Amino acid sequence: MNHTPLAELLRPKTFEDMVGQDHLFGEKGVLRKMCDSGRVTNMIFYGPPGTGKTTAAELVAARSGMTFSRLNATTASLADVKEVLSSTAGMFGTGGILLYLDEIQYFNRKQQQSLLEYIEDGRVTLVASTTDNPHFCIYKALISRSTLFEFRPVGIADMKRALARALDYLNRENNREKRCPDEVAELTARIADGDVRRSLMLFENAWYNAGDEISPDDVTAFDSGIGNYSDDRHYDLLSALQKSIRGSDPDAAVFYLESLLRAGELLSACRRLQVIASEDIGLAYPAAAYVTRACCESAVDLGMPEARIPLANAAVMLATAPKSNSAYLAVAAAGEDIAAGLGTVPPVPLRSPLYSGYVYPHDRPGHYVKQQYLPDELKDRVYYRFGRNRTEQAAAAYADSIGSRKKGS
Repeated sequence: MNHTPLAELLRPKTFEDMVGQDHLFGEKGVLRKMCDSGRVTNMIFYGPPGTGKTTAAELVAARSGMTFSRLNATTASLADVKEVLSSTAGMFGTGGILLYLDEIQYFNRKQQQSLLEYIEDGRVTLVASTTDNPHFCIYKALISRSTLFEFRPVGIADMKRALARALDYLNRENNREKRCPDEVAELTARIADGDVRRSLMLFENAWYNAGDEISPDDVTAFDSGIGNYSDDRHYDLLSALQKSIRGSDPDAAVFYLESLLRAGELLSACRRLQVIASEDIGLAYPAAAYVTRACCESAVDLGMPEARIPLANAAVMLATAPKSNSAYLAVAAAGEDIAAGLGTVPPVPLRSPLYSGYVYPHDRPGHYVKQQYLPDELKDRVYYRFGRNRTEQAAAAYADSIGSRKKGS
């Protein structure tokens, strides 16, 4: 029996065999036009797993006449890279080398830098791929020398084309005539969530598990329920959760919360909810921070599936609470001055007890005395501005009553 994965056996040999990525490989696709022109540049492919990045690199190399060399950054070392690159000495005058570096996000800065001298003089054409956002994980000098291409999740209609080929192949190789109803192919494509490799793995398992006709149960028996979950989707969901709560939409908040929990992101959801409580609700409802903390601690203690209950309480409370980012803006503004090197020396009275001039506010009426607290060059700065909510307006009224507010605050 051949144990080679079905996705490898059915890997496309031409651009016409590719499923999805029409914006890159369709008749008007930019990568297809680039190959037809005979000019192939350094490229970075980014997108979710199973969307054709490795296949595309192989096809580009074959179409351009280059020698294809592949390394995976999860296992390759700098020595492996240099061994490939050293072979370029004898490649001038031929089609050259196309080095495909899969999962480049696992290479550190030094390893990525080592590629520069080879791609700058044309000895190597680099095609790198990543499932992460390239601007976050790839050395900027490499990005500036490359063209970025996005690989998108494969749609259901395109996925079904791949599954039809898989059915024909498995029936032919095993001398069988098993059937796959359209609704089962659609279910398989939907479960795979844009990942062709995963859809073929599910289908292969279902085919061997089925009788004469593949049923929905044959497919779902091999479904983990997590879907095509990448680092980008992780951050997208966290961002969507925070923006929904900030926008006071409890329905969207619980939707994205549940999406994170179904992907196994309990701790990430807890961390983000605690950030939201202080960043977006803040001083408009100060109790939100410790209520959210209590809900998160409860969720961790309970574990899934019960953890979703206290976390849903926290998400809905935060989404429906009054909002204020005044403290967040204040500390960010202060940080800009600090980064600019301003205010490095506090006023003399605020330094150690060896210096004189400090007046103890609790000894004065109203527990307040006017004195300078910021450094001289920043003495008139206003970082914090009272938010327009009941809690902060009450604090503003108190500040007015003791005369502690600066002009413009």
